[in-house]
Amino acid sequence: MQIQQNFSLKNHNTFGIDVKAKEFVAVHAVEELKSILARNVGKPMLVIGGGSNMLLTKDVDALVIHIDLKGIEKIHEDDDQVWLKVQGGEKWHDFVMYCIAHDYGGIENMSLIPGNVGTSPIQNIGAYGREIKDTFVSCEALHIETLEIHQFTLEDCEFGYRESVFKNKFKGQYIITSVVFKLTKRNHNINIEYGDIKAELAQNGVETPTIKDVSNAVIAIRQSKLPDPKELGNSGSFFKNPVIPKAQFDAVHAKFPDMKFFPVSDDEVKVPAGWLIEQAGFKGKRFGNAGMHKNQALVLVNYGGATGHELLEVSRMVQKEVFEKFGIAIEAEVNII
Repeated sequence: MQIQQNFSLKNHNTFGIDVKAKEFVAVHAVEELKSILARNVGKPMLVIGGGSNMLLTKDVDALVIHIDLKGIEKIHEDDDQVWLKVQGGEKWHDFVMYCIAHDYGGIENMSLIPGNVGTSPIQNIGAYGREIKDTFVSCEALHIETLEIHQFTLEDCEFGYRESVFKNKFKGQYIITSVVFKLTKRNHNINIEYGDIKAELAQNGVETPTIKDVSNAVIAIRQSKLPDPKELGNSGSFFKNPVIPKAQFDAVHAKFPDMKFFPVSDDEVKVPAGWLIEQAGFKGKRFGNAGMHKNQALVLVNYGGATGHELLEVSRMVQKEVFEKFGIAIEAEVNII
């Protein structure tokens, strides 16, 4: 475990931004993490996992700690369920594929989401009708100052749409080291409510889908819409889908009757940010080396050589135009650093 100086983060963020960390270290065990934190008290730090949920806009004048904890452990099992404890450095999609291979159901709709398991609870990741909270049991997190491990239950995490206590009242205080998931072994609750999944399954002639069928459908959909970060720098969906009061939605919907929407409750409606961005004219629009993807307006991309600041300026331009056209504010889903 060696701290490296003036370390390039290009291979540690999915936008492929070539900024440098003043110091960098990868940790492979909780005790290593505790040791690093204890030896660097008071020093500015940035903790990263898969680097898929951040936009680096400048060099990082701090110690960057890369969480590389590995392992999947079965901690409980009965005829219907299995509980898996997954270390924070495991890649999310690899974990999904592990579950598919063992016929463990519950997270198949979240196939191909970039990032690591340890960061997945922070923003309650989700896709196609499923979120982390649906299978989450608990997580262990190391308090950065006290170096004590705390366990957070489902209730403790206060999950919301792309929200948790780790993004709010405990932001910057904990490092999630492992997560426990509760998955089904039989009688899987197959969710194919999204039209894209239904269409993909129908195209493949699948009438009674398995969790593998759903996973394959989601992978095909995502690959058709979303660029591979290894080929075109991006962080997946850059913006959150805004949830607005029904009264506001009714007023906007009257002006734009083709607007897509999903009722959240009697009082709130979710509007797809991708639809708003596309209607504002940004789908496939490029500004130098930065722009919005041609197949999915929700994805901000680095065409090669863009700086984080250039990407940030494009995102702000999109936010401004969407607000001026629809009166709806869209927020970045990624962390701006």
